[in-house]
Amino acid sequence: MALFFLVIYFIVIATVIEIHVILFRLTDLKLEVSRFQVISLMTGTGFTTGESELILGHPIRRKLAIFLISFGAVSLAVIISSISNFLSNSIKTKEVLYIAGGAILILGLVKLPYIQNLLSKLFANKLKRNIEIADLPIRDVFLTEEEDDLLNLHIYKESSLFSKTMSQVIKEHEQLEFVVLFIKRGEIKIRKKIYDTKIHEGDQILLFGKKEIINDKFKEDVKIMEEKRKKQNHTPIEEHSVKHEKSP
Repeated sequence: MALFFLVIYFIVIATVIEIHVILFRLTDLKLEVSRFQVISLMTGTGFTTGESELILGHPIRRKLAIFLISFGAVSLAVIISSISNFLSNSIKTKEVLYIAGGAILILGLVKLPYIQNLLSKLFANKLKRNIEIADLPIRDVFLTEEEDDLLNLHIYKESSLFSKTMSQVIKEHEQLEFVVLFIKRGEIKIRKKIYDTKIHEGDQILLFGKKEIINDKFKEDVKIMEEKRKKQNHTPIEEHSVKHEKSP
């Protein structure tokens, strides 16, 4: 009886995992990332990866994560208790069957395209109504379109912008689809007269705009940055752009 109970309970766990994978995907998280993070949250292992920031930085995903962490802790206690009472008749299998049936029913519902569309709209509306823009992940604020790009450009002596202003290097910048958000110089962030500020070695320029324009105008500077940082770290650097998280 206890063995049958465990089998049913593992079905409940698997069903809860699939439900939350779908829910995370509805918040625009990739399938492979969703599945790994759901299992990590439930088991309490592996969640310290860099991808965990995708969960912590999103208010709806955080709420789902809280349930998974709590459910995982309870599940561990139930499994341990069941094993210790393997030969006992005190386990109420009937109630677990009801829970398993309910979980499978919920999974069937969230797999329906209509329900998924409804939940996607609900999540989006909740973000718009209740969440301040400062609380949203950078992807949800800036990278709303496939063509959007955000670049943190490090300046070296070999860079075309070194010891020059943005206006001098790109004279037609006002007609192009990109903006300089700020220039970081040490602990200082320069926001005034950005396009007429002479750029120093070591500056970091945060650029936002159309990916095609940024890649075209700053191609050589990005190449220099990547080569310099690769030599400094002796390892390939992460991709300079912040990428979209989309479900397949």
